[in-house]
Amino acid sequence: MRAVVQRVDGARVEVGGETVGEVIGEGLCVLVGVTHDDTPAKAAQMARKLWTLRVLDDEKSCSDVSAPLLVISQFTLYGDPRKGRRPTWQAAAPGEVAEPLVEEVVAQLRALGAQVETGAFGAKMRVTLTNDGPFTVLVEV
Repeated sequence: MRAVVQRVDGARVEVGGETVGEVIGEGLCVLVGVTHDDTPAKAAQMARKLWTLRVLDDEKSCSDVSAPLLVISQFTLYGDPRKGRRPTWQAAAPGEVAEPLVEEVVAQLRALGAQVETGAFGAKMRVTLTNDGPFTVLVEV
C-alpha cells in the first residue's frame, strides 16, 4: 500500500461539480494506492502511520492536534512508466480488491479518532488543495 501525503491548508474533492469531501484549515490530503498483496492488516498499519505522522507545524501529527484528513483512492500511484511512454497499471489492484482496503484505511483512521473526509471510489474526481510548505511525502507499508 502506498500513500502520497500532502500537508494542506484546506483541500476538497468534487465529483460532477459537487463537493464530496473537504478539509478546512490545517490537515492532510492523502492519495492512497493499493497493490495486489495488500491486506486489511496493511490498511490498519497505514492508518496508524497517517494518524501519527509528524509532518504538521511544529512536528505535530494529526493525532496531536485533531487535524482532519482527506483520503482519496488513486490507482495511478502504482503506474509504471519505465517501458515506453504509456504507464502500465499491472501493479495496481483491481477495484474489487482496492475499494474495501481504502475503506478499511478510512475506517481504521476513524476508529483512532480521526475526522476523515473522502472522495468517491472509481469516480472522476477534481481535487483542489493548498499545499502548505510545500510539503509532500511518500508513505509505503
